[in-house]
Amino acid sequence: MSTSIEQSSAAPDTSAPSPNPLGGHEKQAPWVPWAMFGAAAVVALGFLLLTGWNVVLFVIYTVVLGTLGTYVLSRVTEGSRKAVDRLVTCLVVSAFGIAMVPLVSLVYEVVRRGAERFDGEFFTASLQGVIGPGGGAYHALMGTLIITLLTTLISVPIGLMTAIYLVEYGSGRLKRSITFLVDVMTGIPSIVAGLFAYALFVLIFGPGVRLGIMGAVALSVLMIPVVVRSAEEVLKLVPNELREAAYALGVPKWRTILKVVIPTAIAGLATGVTLAIARVIGETAPLLITVGITNALNFNAFDGRMATLPVYAYYQLTQPGVPPENAIDRAWTAALVLIMLVMGLNVVARLISRLFAPKTSR
Repeated sequence: MSTSIEQSSAAPDTSAPSPNPLGGHEKQAPWVPWAMFGAAAVVALGFLLLTGWNVVLFVIYTVVLGTLGTYVLSRVTEGSRKAVDRLVTCLVVSAFGIAMVPLVSLVYEVVRRGAERFDGEFFTASLQGVIGPGGGAYHALMGTLIITLLTTLISVPIGLMTAIYLVEYGSGRLKRSITFLVDVMTGIPSIVAGLFAYALFVLIFGPGVRLGIMGAVALSVLMIPVVVRSAEEVLKLVPNELREAAYALGVPKWRTILKVVIPTAIAGLATGVTLAIARVIGETAPLLITVGITNALNFNAFDGRMATLPVYAYYQLTQPGVPPENAIDRAWTAALVLIMLVMGLNVVARLISRLFAPKTSR
């Protein structure tokens, strides 16, 4: 009898369901969703060829049909839980793709159009005496760098010290009031900052004044709250144990902040400052009011008008002259240089973050 039991237990189970031809029992092969979206693309292409071609509709139809097909097939072959998981995955990936479309399109268009005048003359010549082709944006590039440097020199000390006060010293009603004002300043329109700086300097120098330092003050109004908020969040991440250890050794509070807290948070502070600079380097409205535009080179921010890249691009596009093609090409190249400056600032922030981050050892 035992022999018959062993034989019956060793017999193969013929009642088990056969493997799923799409990739195994209750599991799809990795290529199935891609094949489904490929089939959806073919269907969308055929439909639009009959009704009228449109790239946007092609993408929408492909995403919708591919998502629905993947969900239905997964529900039939894998069950409801896996089908919902695949549906959410398709929605997340589709949202990412939709978000990337304007970014990639913008970068492609700016690079394509800006490369027309991306040459040595653009970076070494100004527009003084230039009518028609030629000329460059050397004066606007220098004006942007000078005004941004002055803005950073004004904003970073004020913003960092305000953040240190809020984290290390502030308490009660004064701290809440400062935090509220910083939050309000973060959301003010840039044109309001320009009007504030213009009104301030008009009271001192009279109407019609245009100075580079006015632009720096206007941009500082926009940059300071960004520095404060980012620095405040970074300083809060410093462990209290480090402060308490310094206090236990008899180190005064100001020296603890200077030698312990700030070096620990230097990577995050550098990143926050860089993001704040990137926030203001492309502002146009405040500089239109406070700095104006000029075709000549001016290194003195305290004497006369200065050109900046955003305002330069604005005037080249809105007042191109005849023929307009030359000025429009210069405007696109100025936009490309602005994007490169912002990208360069982010690269510098990453390098600073790696170099100055606290070293840990096991």
